[in-house]
Amino acid sequence: MSEKVTLRGLRRMKGEGRKIVGVVAWDYQIARIADRAGVDLVSVGDTVGVNLWGQANPFEVTMDQMLVVAQAVRRGVRRALVSVDFPFGPLQEGTDSAVRAAIRFVKEAGADLIKLDAAADFPEAVEAITRAGIPVFAQFGITPQTALRYGVEYSAVPTAADQVPVEMRDAMVAEAKRLEEAGAALLNFTNSGPVVGAAVAEAVSVPVVGGFGGGPWLDGRMRMAHAAIGYAASAIDDPPDTYANVARITLDALTAYADDVRAARQVAGGVPVPPAT
Repeated sequence: MSEKVTLRGLRRMKGEGRKIVGVVAWDYQIARIADRAGVDLVSVGDTVGVNLWGQANPFEVTMDQMLVVAQAVRRGVRRALVSVDFPFGPLQEGTDSAVRAAIRFVKEAGADLIKLDAAADFPEAVEAITRAGIPVFAQFGITPQTALRYGVEYSAVPTAADQVPVEMRDAMVAEAKRLEEAGAALLNFTNSGPVVGAAVAEAVSVPVVGGFGGGPWLDGRMRMAHAAIGYAASAIDDPPDTYANVARITLDALTAYADDVRAARQVAGGVPVPPAT
């Protein structure tokens, strides 16, 4: 697990049928843990605003906020590749804006890849960023930034649109091929489904991974680290299907801490308090 992950290595994994493991992370500590777990890709998602800061939707996140989060994650990762999401705005404002934003993420945050939502709508930006020497992680399918186009509210993306309709197979394959031709180094196909997802993964030579709505039919999976460990406060009352329930553990720990303080007991890990004389 000590060998540095490379894009060439990810392509080799696709060719050999070995699955790529990706996680979404937003802070230094989780990034360190994910890297130690041996994941191949750490993605700094623009959903940080919704899932960590309580914002209403990912459109609120700014470029400067994403830079701060990306810098924290980069400090925690040594082995895996680090990808950073564009917030809504730089890509939509034009190619020059997109290239400037990509350069900032590389220069100021040390990103290995730049992830573009709705990338197929902006092939010229994919080409320009790639031409600037910056690898592009292109996201397509029913994504947070394209959900409204499909008549899906952002909050319902993971459930109301479990998979791209089968009749969209040819369109999605064509979209994936356009992204590959534009120079994308990696594709993120959200809500792919086993039929359309398998067709897309087979149609292109670059690795195709998926977040929500992904599955073993793709070349790899993406999962929010905080979702995998049950970090959200909602996990306290409605235990999710996760690998842990960190929210419950945290509630129990902080409740015990509060009890010790109120009872004038020594707190765990605190500076020892000498007994009263």
